[in-house]
Amino acid sequence: MADAVTTQTLFDGARRAVLKFTNISDGTGESAVVKVDVSALATLDGKSCTSVNIEKIDAITRGMAVDILWAASANVVCMTIGEDQFQSHDFSKYGGLSNNAGSGKTGDVLFTTVGATAGDRYTIILECLKNYG
Repeated sequence: MADAVTTQTLFDGARRAVLKFTNISDGTGESAVVKVDVSALATLDGKSCTSVNIEKIDAITRGMAVDILWAASANVVCMTIGEDQFQSHDFSKYGGLSNNAGSGKTGDVLFTTVGATAGDRYTIILECLKNYG
C-alpha cells in the first residue's frame, strides 16, 4: 500500500500560486516527494516559473512531522512542521522564504514525512510567490 495523498491547486496566477496538500498515512510515509513542481505552474508572458518563495504556510499535523525541502543535488530543509501541530506562518513581509539550495537546485518544493505511522495525517497549504529566470 501507499499513503493516500492529494494535491490541489487553489490558485495559479501569473505571480502567485496557492496549493493544498494532504496525506493520510498507512505508515509508509513520504520521502522527498515533489509537491510544488515549478515547471507545471502557469507561465508569465510565455516564461516558465523557475522557483518560488514561500510566503505563507498553514499546516495541521497529527502524529507525524513534515520536512519542507528545497530540491537540489543535496536537498535543503526550508522548514519543519512538528508532529501534532497547528501552525500558521506569514513570511510575506520578508519577501517569503527563498530557495537557498546550492548545487543542482531545481526550484521545486519537496515534502518528507518524519515518524509516520498508520493513521497519521497532515494538511498543508502553501502560498507561493513565483520567480521567473
